[in-house]
Amino acid sequence: MRPASLSDVIGQDHLLGPDAPLGTMLAAGSLSSLILWGPPGVGKTTIARLLARETELHFIQISAIFTGVPELRKVFEAARLRRRTGQGTLLFVDEIHRFNKAQQDGFLPHMEDGTIVLVGATTENPSFELNAAVLSRSQVLVLNRLDEEALELMLQRAEAELEAKLPLTPGARESLVGMADGDGRALLNLVEQVSAWAVSAPLDIDQLTARLTRRAAQYDKSGEAHYNLISALHKSVRGSDPDAALYWLARMLKGGEDPRFLARRVTRMAVEDIGLADPQAQGICLQAWQTYERLGSPEGELALAQAVVYLALAPKSNATYAAYKSAMAAATRTGSEPPPKHILNAPTNLMKDQGYGDGYQYDHDAEDAFSGQDYFPESMRRGIYYLPVERGFERELKKRVDFFVKLRAKRGGSE
Repeated sequence: MRPASLSDVIGQDHLLGPDAPLGTMLAAGSLSSLILWGPPGVGKTTIARLLARETELHFIQISAIFTGVPELRKVFEAARLRRRTGQGTLLFVDEIHRFNKAQQDGFLPHMEDGTIVLVGATTENPSFELNAAVLSRSQVLVLNRLDEEALELMLQRAEAELEAKLPLTPGARESLVGMADGDGRALLNLVEQVSAWAVSAPLDIDQLTARLTRRAAQYDKSGEAHYNLISALHKSVRGSDPDAALYWLARMLKGGEDPRFLARRVTRMAVEDIGLADPQAQGICLQAWQTYERLGSPEGELALAQAVVYLALAPKSNATYAAYKSAMAAATRTGSEPPPKHILNAPTNLMKDQGYGDGYQYDHDAEDAFSGQDYFPESMRRGIYYLPVERGFERELKKRVDFFVKLRAKRGGSE
């Protein structure tokens, strides 16, 4: 079922069209080293094979999982001998991200002197997993997950090869495509199973799902999918969309994510994106975390879902988060500036003689319990970091901030 030419490849027109990266390279007759990044079953190996055929390069395929340094040396030596006879080599490295940094460095001299054209395939983000030197000598091409239209076209090609339609109702046919979850290889495996069944009438959705198990969703708890999905959850909460937030929470839980990790990240969302606009948000997250610890799965996960919905609908403010970052930046700039002497304790006579505590005004003795004194270092201009928003409880805090600003100005404090 592998396509016989690049024009037959499904779902990657953004790479293979006349004005697309690979189309342009082939038209110019010059193929550079490539890193093909995409999920499983979208055509990485197929494209590499067809590129070798189109450019008349000798195709060699290795897997980083099973290939060590001795095998690599043999591959490079064979490519070097082949080059002396005028034959180039396209070396396709599947799962290239599984090579360590030192092994990846071994490709560099052979890429630079033209012994090989490297085409690496990876399901992981190359910027995290591959050496900068390898990336700088390669073009990274992103392959798309196959959508339903592409999978349906692949299904039709498979039926043409079988010379028979699959015994499925229209609804069951859509369900079969959904089971593949964007993976063309998985779809063809499903087609192979269904085509072998002897049935007297087309199967409906229930009959199909009773015979087949839905493919597990792609999710690596330490890889790219992990970071992408937690980012989607966080941004859905920040964007006040409870439905999207629940969807991404469910995706991560279905993928096997540790609910404790989610409880920690959801609590962080409350601190970072809601803050004092709703002081209850953080407490609700901590209670949900504790509830999960007491109930366990699957009941405890409902508490996390409730926390996610609450956060999504809560008023948003990152004022404290922004103020904290500004204060940290100011602390970095000012180094070791001491506090003003009037707010220092003076437990010894020597310290009193040095002016420690001299001029301190006890706020509880002042009108409105506010002296208006300056508490920043004497050589430092007063900083303004916390800027509350006009949302939720922070609206009340803004009134308090404004009140003290006016009092401070009235009583001669510096702004």
